[in-house]
Amino acid sequence: MNALHISIFGRVQAVGFRYWMKEQAEKRGLFGWVRNASNGSVEAFIQGEDESLNDLLAFSWEGPDLADVEDILTQDTKVDDSFNSFDIH
Repeated sequence: MNALHISIFGRVQAVGFRYWMKEQAEKRGLFGWVRNASNGSVEAFIQGEDESLNDLLAFSWEGPDLADVEDILTQDTKVDDSFNSFDIH
């Protein structure tokens, strides 16, 4: 199991991105959280199996219909065993 901290930039707030990401993460068996950041991006902590993480990252470039993703930054981070769900903050 691995974990990533993700920042997604572009038109990603007020377009349903957090709810979309929660749905996509749950479909892939991933745990963590997603939230709107004060700089206009969407920030997430996601953990799970590499294949599922990579699949969600690739799919995040599309996002929900109203989103326009310009950039995604990722950083490996420490797994947090306390997560057993995917939450919207």
